Amino acid sequence: MGNHEKSTFATAIPVLISLLFCTILAGSPGDKAFAGDAPDAAQVTRESPATEPEYHTPLAGEPTTQEAFGRTVNIERRNRDNATALVLAATAFTPPLAEDRLLPFGAIYLKHRWDETRFRGIFSILVNEVDLSETYGKWQLLGHLDNNTVPFAQTEIAGGQTVLRTSIVFGTVNGRVGAGLRIPVAPFQADNDLRAQLFYQLGYLYSGRTADSGPNVVLPPDTLVHGPLLRIRYDALRRNLMELPHEGMAAGMDAEFVRRDSWSDANYGGATFTRDETRDYFKLSGYLNSVTGIPGLSEKNRLLFNFYGGFAPYGTLDRFSSFRIGGGPLPSETDDLYRQVYPGAMFNQFPVSEYLVGSAEYRRELLFFLYLHLRATYGWVNRQIFTTRRLKLLENSGEAYTAAIDSGFLWNSQLSLEYSYDTSILRNGQAGSTVTLIWSKGF
Repeated sequence: MGNHEKSTFATAIPVLISLLFCTILAGSPGDKAFAGDAPDAAQVTRESPATEPEYHTPLAGEPTTQEAFGRTVNIERRNRDNATALVLAATAFTPPLAEDRLLPFGAIYLKHRWDETRFRGIFSILVNEVDLSETYGKWQLLGHLDNNTVPFAQTEIAGGQTVLRTSIVFGTVNGRVGAGLRIPVAPFQADNDLRAQLFYQLGYLYSGRTADSGPNVVLPPDTLVHGPLLRIRYDALRRNLMELPHEGMAAGMDAEFVRRDSWSDANYGGATFTRDETRDYFKLSGYLNSVTGIPGLSEKNRLLFNFYGGFAPYGTLDRFSSFRIGGGPLPSETDDLYRQVYPGAMFNQFPVSEYLVGSAEYRRELLFFLYLHLRATYGWVNRQIFTTRRLKLLENSGEAYTAAIDSGFLWNSQLSLEYSYDTSILRNGQAGSTVTLIWSKGF
């Protein structure tokens, strides 16, 4: 396993957990209703007066009786506030991307609620994150911890190839505390709310050369990193049995101002990023997701639209502060919706100062536990360049086309198989394909 593959393996681990955290097709006999869920809305077939029975997609957490392959399946109510999942996955690239042909990864997801205390965690040893909140009416006290302490050398990618002279070791340990307002919104399920949150964050950033670092690479000093973060989240999505968005919309925004206490000019393998330009930075990002039906067709047919954008003042971001755009399936879990995706990319592949990513998807429910996805994605990025002295930023754009299957599987689990074809942006004008297989086991 090469240096880039090792670092990607560790940093990619949390990305897919949030999408697939709830894979339980049938709740255990002891499952109880969550107060915010619909009281008794069993999603069963309801007959129209003079026509065939009208079909309704089974929804997340609600009891339902379904027919499949001549068998009757009874699914009981499930408490969506509590979930534990193990995710194992692998991505294959052809032709190779940054010399990688196969990338395995995995992690554990935990989510729990005790009355007004909520916990969410993603754990993979080298990369972890934890969120904790305590609710008082409509107000919340908030805490967050995360670390990205990968001990392997990490390199940048240019033209689809690893640039060895950019090899360094770096990591972060961060925490933030804050307060916020949380207001439940329709359809009043476990994850439907409007949240306005203000944090103050404090972290530590370290970096070091490796044996492969270029002779001209100059790194900034290790430093404390701190500043305010304003976060807005709105989630009015209704999800189906497989925890995929079924109807409604979601939106969010992050505004972040950060200062590094100790800083200097730096050269990461290309141009010099000066202390005065990059010590303080401001980043603004947002997203909008919507799901709707198709007039004249049944609930089995859905259209999904996703838009993501980010901005920072010109020249203020560097290798450690840039937005990072990567691959993976579209997010579904409420705390993961902010994550922008360009299919077929390495995780965290694009370091960018500005971006716009949009996708349109048609999804077909083949069976109550089996879904087909067809998606087109367009991405525009103002990419940060750390591999040449001639420029710091380069505009890129491209398209990707995706077909995927999500299915319930044996042993209370879920399978996802996704194929993506990128026309140009990932491999310096060359087209390429990516296949990702994900197995998620709920407990």
